[in-house]
Amino acid sequence: MADYYFRTEGLAVGYGGRALLENIQIHLKKGEILTLIGPNGAGKSTILKSITKQLRILSGRVTVGEKELSAFSYQELSRKMAVVLTDRVRPELMTCHDIVATGRYPYTGRLGILSRRDEDKVDEAMALVRAEALGSRLFTSLSDGQKQRVLLARAICQEPEILVLDEPTSFLDIKYKLELLHILRRMAKEQGITVVMSLHEIDLAGKVSDKVLPVKEGCVYAYGTPEEILNEEFIRRLYGLEKGSFDPVFGSIELPRPEGEPETMVISAGGKGIPIYRHLQKKGLPFIAGILYQNDIDYQLARQLASRVISVEAFQEINEAVYKEARTAALGCRKVICTDIPWGSCNARLKKLVEEIKGRR
Repeated sequence: MADYYFRTEGLAVGYGGRALLENIQIHLKKGEILTLIGPNGAGKSTILKSITKQLRILSGRVTVGEKELSAFSYQELSRKMAVVLTDRVRPELMTCHDIVATGRYPYTGRLGILSRRDEDKVDEAMALVRAEALGSRLFTSLSDGQKQRVLLARAICQEPEILVLDEPTSFLDIKYKLELLHILRRMAKEQGITVVMSLHEIDLAGKVSDKVLPVKEGCVYAYGTPEEILNEEFIRRLYGLEKGSFDPVFGSIELPRPEGEPETMVISAGGKGIPIYRHLQKKGLPFIAGILYQNDIDYQLARQLASRVISVEAFQEINEAVYKEARTAALGCRKVICTDIPWGSCNARLKKLVEEIKGRR
């Protein structure tokens, strides 16, 4: 247990003495990133507020280093932990520089006078989130995305050992989402900062996190690595997906496949079929995909979008049964779309199928 820097044991959180989530077990080493995922209202923010002493813990323990959270004074905790929650702060007549500078207050005297070193830390934090140009602007004049970057700079300026963030990518465009997560990943790796956050973007959670904690309807579903947890069936159950699906290979959420009897067949390989699949889906046209090798990138998306996929195991020659299935499907369709395909000994029969289809049309 000594290897873990941040731990919860049998943690129960909630409001008014009523538990919303119980038996929350978290074990994180220094420099690890944990992401909470799950539908709205599942209790992600409640967990974050509880581990930052903004809500009273109902039962269980939270330990930072070798010390229980309850034993920290707020002054001590502010030197260990920085927090960026979704509550919208509305400070009047404060510039962005002023906001970021409040991150240094745990290190200043009672008068809150910043030293030269403190000012340097403010400048470094604003530069890290690319907010230097915002320093003299009033915080209330910023867009939500700009405010999010400034609040992150304030947290960084605090020089925490643990950084807690509630939906930090909300309101950010894709450029700043990626930059923010890159900053967090770098801080975790290079400075050993432990990060606990919530995200709605499952694909980004899978890419940035060391551990994932899914929660739903008063239940902690699991705890582990993204590779262990973020699979198609698990995400379907977690979010109650009835339409569409989660693709763990692409890390993407896909809209439902078109309904109806397919009258189009797509013969492709090596990613050439992907734009065609998406085009047909947008048009609401069901289609058949094949013959696809099961290690082909087209196969992964075809599983989500095609009405039917005709496939063969990787690196195997196309057998007679699969060939006949594909031939019957192609001849039964009103339209067959063939992309450029690199030919070899394994897919020689697919080439024969394409030539036969072209000869009949």
